[in-house]
Amino acid sequence: MDNIYLLMIVALAVLAIADLVVGVSNDAVNFLNSAIGSKAISFKTIMIVASIGVALGAVFSSGMMEVARSGIFNPHEFMFNEIMIIFMAVMITDILLLDFFNTVGMPTSTTVSIVFELLGASVAMALIKIGHNGGTFSDVVNYINTSKATEIIFGILLSVVIAFSVGAMVQWVSRLLLSYNYEKQANWVGAIFGGIAITSITYFIFMKGIGGTSYAKESYDIIGGSTIKEFLSKQAPLIIFVSLIFWSLLSYALIAFAKQSIYKIVIIIGTFALALAFSGNDLVNFIGVPIAGWQSYTAWAGSGVSPEAFSMGFLADKVPTPTFLLVVAGFVMVATLWFSKKAKTVTETEINLSREGDGKERFQPNFLSRGFVRLAVGASEMLSYILPQTWQAKIDKQFEKPVINLVKSKTHELPAFDMVRAAVNLMVAAILISLATSMKLPLSTTYVTFMVAMGSSLADRAWGAESAVYRVAGVLNVIGGWFFTAIIAFVAAAIIAYLLNWNVAAMVPVLLLVAILLLVRNYIAHREKSKEAKAEDSLTKAESSSIQGVIIESAKNIASVIKRGNKVYTNSINGLAKQDLQLLKKNKKQIVKLSSEVDELRDNIFYFIKNLDDSSVGASNFYIHILSYLQDMTQSLEYISNVSYKHVNNNHKKLKFNQIKELKEVDERFEVLFNNTRNAFETQSFEEIGIILGRKTEITSLVTNKIQKQVERTRTEESSPKNTTLYFSILLETKDLLNATMNLLEEYHNAHDAKVAPARINKDQE
Repeated sequence: MDNIYLLMIVALAVLAIADLVVGVSNDAVNFLNSAIGSKAISFKTIMIVASIGVALGAVFSSGMMEVARSGIFNPHEFMFNEIMIIFMAVMITDILLLDFFNTVGMPTSTTVSIVFELLGASVAMALIKIGHNGGTFSDVVNYINTSKATEIIFGILLSVVIAFSVGAMVQWVSRLLLSYNYEKQANWVGAIFGGIAITSITYFIFMKGIGGTSYAKESYDIIGGSTIKEFLSKQAPLIIFVSLIFWSLLSYALIAFAKQSIYKIVIIIGTFALALAFSGNDLVNFIGVPIAGWQSYTAWAGSGVSPEAFSMGFLADKVPTPTFLLVVAGFVMVATLWFSKKAKTVTETEINLSREGDGKERFQPNFLSRGFVRLAVGASEMLSYILPQTWQAKIDKQFEKPVINLVKSKTHELPAFDMVRAAVNLMVAAILISLATSMKLPLSTTYVTFMVAMGSSLADRAWGAESAVYRVAGVLNVIGGWFFTAIIAFVAAAIIAYLLNWNVAAMVPVLLLVAILLLVRNYIAHREKSKEAKAEDSLTKAESSSIQGVIIESAKNIASVIKRGNKVYTNSINGLAKQDLQLLKKNKKQIVKLSSEVDELRDNIFYFIKNLDDSSVGASNFYIHILSYLQDMTQSLEYISNVSYKHVNNNHKKLKFNQIKELKEVDERFEVLFNNTRNAFETQSFEEIGIILGRKTEITSLVTNKIQKQVERTRTEESSPKNTTLYFSILLETKDLLNATMNLLEEYHNAHDAKVAPARINKDQE
């Protein structure tokens, strides 16, 4: 039996490393987003700064915080065998939960997950003990620190509201004073902003980054025998005042004489500060439980007492974490930061919700988001009646965004927001976390940084009428995910603890195997999703301002739609022939994705037209027609895919052999048409379009022929109304698909100028 505990220790060590990986992937969003979103500095520089912060934070980590040892449960109430079950249940649940959130790209709190996992596993074990001892449910309070859980929940609610409100207020005031032309403001304005921002961030570094470490809790003669933490608390007003003067003067010197952007410097320092605090204080969320388990095993192994009789009361004592473990943890965290693709996925969610302008929205609106937006619109209208018109005009001028030329500045290269908002995000998050730390209020750095970013986005008018309902829905989804984290962490940890207690020797290897399989499955699913997102045949927005330029730019899009459309059409026919429901279901997803990409291109028409000069209006007419025909094609394909899936899913009669044979003939003819069309666009041999158009009558006659044959069959031998309806629906929609395709080709054939070489146009567009 002793061997099972050794196996559990080894498993906890492996799970600790894995938890570091998934934890950093989730929490990287906290300190990378502002720098990445603003594109103030290169990605490589951002990663180097963050890596230094993470590494230093790990080395100077506060190590073993009470939350993993005695913050949630009363250790003297549990024996060694019970505590090992609790720790094992917590780590298995934690790694699976965080990996799930990383896979779907949603930021969540590692602090809340670890707390509620400890709470769930402890409650389960306490109830088992109470049941064996013949106690009552009320005895749970003897085993659990209920006040801690209450504080955490209160901290969640408070941090969400305060972070959002303060972030919005500070951003609104900052934008009102600085406007979007912040680089052209007087030097002293930037110096004061820099002084306030850097002071708040450096105070945050001392209070949260260094003040929370074990070194800050030791006494030093140089500061009168008090601890660093006590010294920082007592001298806080003086430190803040001196820092404000020093950093303001230094900021002025950097702006006036060194010609440096103070906003860029604030972003660099802020990124370092949040990375330092994250590593120094959140490290316990990943390795605290495994180290507590290892120390428990060491104490029990040398005692000679049976696992069921060895009390864990010693966990209430403070035991420092070995430095070499902190160094190893720091190395794993830095490596994860550089190589984790899931970290980038989680980061994209927050940047997407806080970005300037419109575009493809990830979240769909719901009744709550619509209600909040209506409420905000009503409040805005009421405010417009209260404020004088002159005030409103001045405020609107400060919030007026600069016009960006989309040809000179490619849309995918533009920052999600400017450096003022990035600096405010870092500054406000640093201040709030520092204040909460000094007041010993529990909060999550994830919640604070995310809600500050959302509040500043709202105040900065990044959520316009076109996008507000989607962005608010996204925020509500993320907040809902946070509470989901707490509930699922509690329940899952409790269930796993119960299973382990039922038969620890059998369930440890089984649950570890299940965990490994789920992690591998999530990894493969995320990799496949990433591959789809980076697929070569994804559609791209046109950015040229001439007809010939748009022809060349959109050729790849046409080739992509034709290629993917051909596959969808063929799969629909094959799925019907084989009654393959899975193929038809997958086919539906593929055409929905293609349709959404075409819709996204149409959504970009406004910006495309706004970017044209007066001499290039013809390009807009051509582009609009092209997108209209593409949409007609995808709608026809979507209809064919849907009716095919519906027919098989409802278990209707199979199509007859002759019907399948005729549909295959049509599919083969369309395959030739689509392949020729795709080759013409891929090679930009637009003169071949005329040859393809010459075969329109032939293909139309083929489809019409098949329709006539079915009419004759229906009158003489057909006995299934469903089959007849399906067959006619597919052929009639195929005619619409053919017409849309030919209209598209005619548009290109009529507009293309053979004298304009593709190579020259590409060069002109660069």
